[in-house]
Amino acid sequence: MRFTVFGATGGIGQEIVRQALQAGHQVTAVVRDPARLSVTGRGLEVVRADLADPETVRPAVAGRDAVLSGLGARSRRDAGVAARLTRTVLDAMEAEGTRRLLVVSAAPVGPEPREDGPFDRAVRGIVSAVLKDIYADLREMEAGIARSATDWTVVRPPRLRNKPVSGAYRRVVGGFPAKGRFIGRADVAHAMLAMVGDPATVKQGVGVAY
Repeated sequence: MRFTVFGATGGIGQEIVRQALQAGHQVTAVVRDPARLSVTGRGLEVVRADLADPETVRPAVAGRDAVLSGLGARSRRDAGVAARLTRTVLDAMEAEGTRRLLVVSAAPVGPEPREDGPFDRAVRGIVSAVLKDIYADLREMEAGIARSATDWTVVRPPRLRNKPVSGAYRRVVGGFPAKGRFIGRADVAHAMLAMVGDPATVKQGVGVAY
């Protein structure tokens, strides 16, 4: 398949690129600074683009089977970038007729599992309060995606860790795994790639966790 990856220099983005190449796919990695992309391999095209302008992004999404995005704030100072940059991606995709889109959001943006006890609810509340600006940005991003003409999937992980890919995670379409407290970035990437061709995840939020 032919994929385009935005946020390709981030922790999840680089894993998407790496795993997609290992699976034999063609990957276009859209980056601001190519020097920050450590992944190399046959089938990789690196495109430097300004995400402030959809016209510069259109060639990178034209004719692709799917677009996968790890765009988001790296710190609280960056709150607002997820919604703004994803809007550029959406405009470019809609102009080119590219439909399949998978993006990373966060667990607190989605529904709270009914099975969670007081401890998990309390932790979720504290994290949501501390990172409220980032989560507000992600909610705005998700709302924009939901209004789009794309066949979208929003992937909502909890706390991220640097762990090798295992494939041993849980996923809940339209919800979140009970007591799911963390997941490795490599497994988020693995989950996103597995969902590309899964019609059950289209126009859905999907919680993923160990």
